[in-house]
This record gives sequence, C-alpha cells and structure tokens, in this order.
Amino acid sequence: MEHFRNIDLFVAVARTGGFRTASKLLMLPNSTVSRRIAQMEQSLGIRLFNRTTRRVELTESGRLYFTRCQALVEEAEAALAEVTQQARSPSGVIRASLPVDFATQRLSKIMADFQAVYPAVRFDLDLSPRQSDLIAEPVDFVIRIGRPAESGLIQRKLTEVALGIFAAPAYMARCGTPQIPTDLAQHPVLSVLGRALQFTPIGGGPAVHIQPSAPVSMNNINWLKHFALNGLGRTALPLETAQDAVASGALVPLFQGWVQPAVEVYVLTQTRLLPARVRLFLDYLFLHIAD
Repeated sequence: MEHFRNIDLFVAVARTGGFRTASKLLMLPNSTVSRRIAQMEQSLGIRLFNRTTRRVELTESGRLYFTRCQALVEEAEAALAEVTQQARSPSGVIRASLPVDFATQRLSKIMADFQAVYPAVRFDLDLSPRQSDLIAEPVDFVIRIGRPAESGLIQRKLTEVALGIFAAPAYMARCGTPQIPTDLAQHPVLSVLGRALQFTPIGGGPAVHIQPSAPVSMNNINWLKHFALNGLGRTALPLETAQDAVASGALVPLFQGWVQPAVEVYVLTQTRLLPARVRLFLDYLFLHIAD
C-alpha cells in the first residue's frame, strides 16, 4: 500500500525531471521526495532514475514503469475532476421509491424546484405503496411512512404527518356526531389498511385505542378522502390532505379535544456514500420539507 501511495510522487519527479522541482510542486521537503523514491526502488528491486549532480533521468525500466503509472495518475486525476464537477454541477438520474400520496402532496414541488436549479439531473420515480428492496433493486433511496423495522439500512427521519378524524356533514346528519373516540366503535372508520387508531386527551389523560371496522381496506390516502366525501364513514386522514375539504365545508374535523400520534416519515439508503447528485438532493429535501 505504501508503494501505491508513492506513485503520484514518482510521476511528478519523472514529469519535472528533478527532485527539487517535484518537491516544490508537491509542497514536500526535497529530502522526503528523495527518500520515498528510494523506498520505491528498493521495493521494486530496480533503479527508476539515474542521478547525477546536474540532472535526474529515467532508466529504461523507469520509462516503462512511468508509462503505466502516468496513465494511472491521469485516470485518477480525471476521476477526481469528474467527481468534483458532479458536486458543483450534478447530472444523471436519481432513482427513488416513494409513497404516492406523500410524494404528491409534499415532494412534487420540492423536486420541481430542485430540477429547476439543477436541470441536468433527472428523476426516475417508483410511486407505489410496495416496499422496495434497496439491495436488490436499482434505487438510490426510498421514503417510507412509519418507523421502519431494523434492516441494516441507513435511516433518517424526514418529517412527521399529523392525523385527524373527519366525516362528511351528510354522513353525520344521517348517523350522528360522535363526542369522544370510543363512540367510533359503533360506526365504520376508514384508515390505511384498517390500522388501529390511538387518541390522547389534549389536556392529559389515558390514551384510547380503537380498532376500526370498515367496509373497505386500502393503502391509498386519496381514496380514503373520497370515500369520506361520499359518506362511507368517518375517516382518518393527514391534516394536510383534508384541509381543502375542511375549508370548503365538505368534511368536518372531529374530536378537537383529542390528538393522535403523528406518523413518522423516513428516508432510507443502503449506504452513506451516495453519488453527489443524490446527496445534494437529499440535503435539499431535508432543508425544504417543512416549507
């Protein structure tokens, strides 16, 4: 490994034709350059340079070695320049798997704004409720609703989604207005995949747990909203999903004195060593998700 660390130094001496000039270029003491070249020669078992008091020249073996080493150094320099350029002006495709409702409401504008700033970056998005496999599938990151099970992946909490219970006025006129969460046991309550609901009094007190019973089970928030609008039952929805219908009076929020635990949203990646474009976008996402 020490030998490979000295290759760029060897190439610098060969290019400049002297230890002193190379040492100035590399900002190293002349004695260090001379010593490390001597170590290379000892390691290889060959003389790389013929040294005189007036000049330093490559030996025949040194010229052969220089041809190969120069190509390695130039390739490394090109790779460094490409990576640096990517950090300054990223390009290429960012592949991600996103929950469709969350992506529509919270991510579409962020992605559009990012792409306007970095037009050479493109997105390839899998908008579905299924859980993508970061190891088996070619995606850079996934966003998941709810705390993920331990999986060996890098997990970063992105945000939280506040929930509420809503119903259409026509449904309440027909079936009554519940006063406390336990009243929901007598009526259909739509939630994502029929998940249990928890309520805690805002002023403090024991939590109430409700296991909904509903005629429809689904994994799409937008469909839940439309079922609520059409009077299929009371519905658990993100506050931001329901806000337009509440503003128009099409849905009414219930249980103003109670609160449900917010649902956490996570970004998952396989590694922390991400391509520059992906790292840049995730930084941008975390910065603007609360906007």
